[in-house]
Amino acid sequence: MTAHPRGESPDPAAETHEAGEDAVVQDADTPGGTPEEDGAGSAEGAHDGSEGAAGAHEEDADGAEDAREAGQPPAAADAPALSEAEAELAAQRDLRLRIEQRKAEKDGPIAAGTKLSGPAADLLAAVRAVESGEKPGTAFFDSPASAPAPRRAAPDAPARPSPVPAPERTAPRAASPEAAASVAAVLAGGGAPEALAGPAAATLGEGAAGVLREDPWQLLSVPGVRPEQADGFARALLGAECGPDDERRTAALVGWLLERAALRGHTALDVDDARKALAGFGVTDPAEAVQHAVAEGVVLVFQDGVDATGAEEPEEGAEAAGEDADADGGGTEDDADPVRVLLGLDRYALAEESLADGLGRLINSCGKGADWTDAAAAAPSASAGELIRAAATAGLVAHSGGESARSEPAALIAAAQGLGLRALGTTHSADGRRRLAEAVGDPRRAVTLAALLSGEDGPGRDADGAFALDVLVVLDAPQVDVETAAMLVESLADGTRLVLSGDPGVLGSAGAGRVFADVTAARACPHVVSRTPDPGPIGELVSGIGIGELARVEAPGKEVVIVPVRDAGEAVHRTVQLVADSVPRALGVPSSDTQVITVGHGGSAGTTALNAALKQRLNPGPGRFGGFDPGDRVVHVPAPGRAVPGFVVSADGEGLHLDCAGTPVVVAQERVEASVRHGWALSAHQAAGMRWPAVVVVLPGDAAEGLSRPWVYTAFSRGERHLSVVHGVDQALPRAVAEVPAQERTTRLRPLLEALPTPDAS
Repeated sequence: MTAHPRGESPDPAAETHEAGEDAVVQDADTPGGTPEEDGAGSAEGAHDGSEGAAGAHEEDADGAEDAREAGQPPAAADAPALSEAEAELAAQRDLRLRIEQRKAEKDGPIAAGTKLSGPAADLLAAVRAVESGEKPGTAFFDSPASAPAPRRAAPDAPARPSPVPAPERTAPRAASPEAAASVAAVLAGGGAPEALAGPAAATLGEGAAGVLREDPWQLLSVPGVRPEQADGFARALLGAECGPDDERRTAALVGWLLERAALRGHTALDVDDARKALAGFGVTDPAEAVQHAVAEGVVLVFQDGVDATGAEEPEEGAEAAGEDADADGGGTEDDADPVRVLLGLDRYALAEESLADGLGRLINSCGKGADWTDAAAAAPSASAGELIRAAATAGLVAHSGGESARSEPAALIAAAQGLGLRALGTTHSADGRRRLAEAVGDPRRAVTLAALLSGEDGPGRDADGAFALDVLVVLDAPQVDVETAAMLVESLADGTRLVLSGDPGVLGSAGAGRVFADVTAARACPHVVSRTPDPGPIGELVSGIGIGELARVEAPGKEVVIVPVRDAGEAVHRTVQLVADSVPRALGVPSSDTQVITVGHGGSAGTTALNAALKQRLNPGPGRFGGFDPGDRVVHVPAPGRAVPGFVVSADGEGLHLDCAGTPVVVAQERVEASVRHGWALSAHQAAGMRWPAVVVVLPGDAAEGLSRPWVYTAFSRGERHLSVVHGVDQALPRAVAEVPAQERTTRLRPLLEALPTPDAS
């Protein structure tokens, strides 16, 4: 193939499979097809519709797309389906119950700010003054009179609370039939579908019926329900008593906005964005609504990533320096940087605080220990040696690189084991665990992160509840959300060395947070950047995507192939043809080893449509087991953010029997619909952390708005030997790679890490 100068317009170059033929012809200049006019489909399947094209946080098999697609008006006959990512939001139930308890203990509802005193009143005054511009944030947040002592002293070895193994996040337990029946009666009175009774009772608890009578907008906490639907339900129950500024409504809306932000990966939301969104829902005084939500405990308020109620004191001499600057004419109070006020849900605020403290504990408790000099000298590569030397001297190390760079953490694990240390590596997927075990040469030294945390696998825990480990390497670190990271770090004993390793170019975690990116950006620990490149045409193509270039690559062995299509229908047809015929015959890769990846689940060429077409061709059947037949290729989602590929074996009274990489799995009948989907086609988020011999990436015209550089990078890098691109987005693909980087997530972890004391400070 012809080399493509970097100065020219990039084109995802390679060869083209002709329909039904093994022959490959040069077609580098052929347009990729005309985008469809409807603009719907798979692009919507990857994002919540209001979030635009960047969308680095694609909704996975159980993401916000299901909530949006399933949501029905209150009068609709069908209820929204409960998905896993929506079920994750149902974990807010405890918060909601605490809020209700607080309300019950009060004489009546608080008119925002009127009954507050002490620190709470000062907090609201601070928010008002900062938002109005009357005073800079430091007038309140750094006031020596009100600021408490710094939250983090610099102890030599901070005490570690004994961690308690936490179960993996799953869907809320089903409510009792009595509770569901009571809720159904309330829903019927408000014109809402009876099928919402179960999810509402599971989300709001056994007293859900009373909660909904008192506050109909609590229906918003039920997965899939949108504000307009909750408004209709409230009007039917309350009549003229309710209005757009009802404090119950505004508080529920603020919580809903934070929950939606969490689905997109944010752990916090800028107060200005919250006010604008509230105005869009008809709230007359958004600022007052936010203040009321804070007073009611629905959300917490922070300033630039630091808790507004407990901001750290200014560094010694900072005030004097400011006074000198003013005296010299170098600046005034008006020149100070504006203070950013953030809102957050307590579950993510606590997770980020816990994670920052835990990482600081590991950094400060690391001792010299064994002599790693010889191990570093014997490393198989210079980058591996650098990683071993970094781990020898630091309690926390970040390591970044592509697929080939995974050999470096494997070398570290082997070196630590050779020194007599208890070393272990974790991965995001079972496929990653298999590859790590092969690289280390010892299957006992590799487990999935989920299995480690659940206790299914790993070294076990000591008397204090900590893992019996000296070195823990976490591969696929970008896929770790903040709550999982906090749970993991709380389970590590003082002196344990933690290495976070991953490819910074891939899509972020399905859950909220950006742990790996925040750790590297905060410069809180050594960061080893691998110099080991990914080989071959696919490696060259993906490396260019990582820096924003979609360059043409030479692919003499048909490693990269472009298949132009005109519309979504042709995209589905050519995809089936590639998987079932062309790739097996031309490359010798069987259909079972070829994975299809597309932008989203909905649309005419999303995972749902592609899986239906692939099943019809590869394993036709009536779907007698809840839509599945023996031999069907499926993906099991046992918890939000986890996708486990497998095959259907059988079904009986216990549930659906699967074979997931040789491990038998039984999915209960009531969980099949929510947690099992056909798996010939996956979203890029589902495919993260896994690789296949051959991958077919499908880009129909309606997928253009769902593309971003991280999405393309993740999808294109899943193939080991072969990548086919069913290309119907024309120039939208190179534009996405060049112009649409990862959507920045709003988090608080980075400033919390930057505020940590260094080991020398203690």
